[in-house]
Amino acid sequence: MSLTGKAKLAGVMGWPVTHSRSPLIHNHWCKAVGVDGAYLPLAVDPENLETALKGLVSLGFRGCNLTIPHKEIVLPYLDEIDPLAKRIGAANTVVVRGDGSLFGFNTDGLGFLASVLEQSDLTEFSDRRCLILGAGGAARSIAVALSEAGAQIMISNRTRARAERLLTETGVSGVVVEWDSRDEALSHVNLVVNTSSLGMDGQGPLEIDLTPLPSDSVVADIVYAPLETDLLRQARSLGHQAVDGLGMLLHQAVPGFEAWFGARPTVTPALRRLVEQDLGLI
Repeated sequence: MSLTGKAKLAGVMGWPVTHSRSPLIHNHWCKAVGVDGAYLPLAVDPENLETALKGLVSLGFRGCNLTIPHKEIVLPYLDEIDPLAKRIGAANTVVVRGDGSLFGFNTDGLGFLASVLEQSDLTEFSDRRCLILGAGGAARSIAVALSEAGAQIMISNRTRARAERLLTETGVSGVVVEWDSRDEALSHVNLVVNTSSLGMDGQGPLEIDLTPLPSDSVVADIVYAPLETDLLRQARSLGHQAVDGLGMLLHQAVPGFEAWFGARPTVTPALRRLVEQDLGLI
């Protein structure tokens, strides 16, 4: 990678930021498409977030990604927010416009949809009956994206009130399923999405029996450590298509790269292997 004085710069703000694989992904793309640019990890204390965002303009950055804990708290510091990001209540991508204003949007949900289309036989989500497990930030992004794509939404969370808030605050039309009734609800859905931390390395197991699922159902897990979760292993054993969490990580990065660097990158098997190696998954 060769940089000049005209190099386009972007980065990721987080606290901490060492866990982020975004620099690996974006710098791989800079090299692949021949962009004179670089993507940097930016450790930003939440107390300094507003100052850091203003610094993007002063330093000539094209924009940045946002990771924990900045996605929600960034909204008051942006000059304009995409309507979907407003509904979700979080932005993960910021673009510095030509006039120095900051525009924020959220690519997590779109990244999820692209990942499902890539790893399954689905070609659309219209009228797909979806059960989302969990009601955190990722669930909000995915619920909004699926709803916008025409899917029917059901939410099941260990705390019912949080699931209800998700629907109310995002404006998604959906149904809350009691956590203890999640197995029974499976007979009525054909896309299951785990957005909770259950099943992740170091977390408790996701206890669910996929037997009631219709045969054409797709099962997705946004967890990517481990890459093959117990949920996905069970799904494959029953003949269902399974979608792992790494695809969402890769595809959510595409719109930001295009906005900052002016070229639309491609999620390739080579990039996937690179990130899998970095995560110690292979």
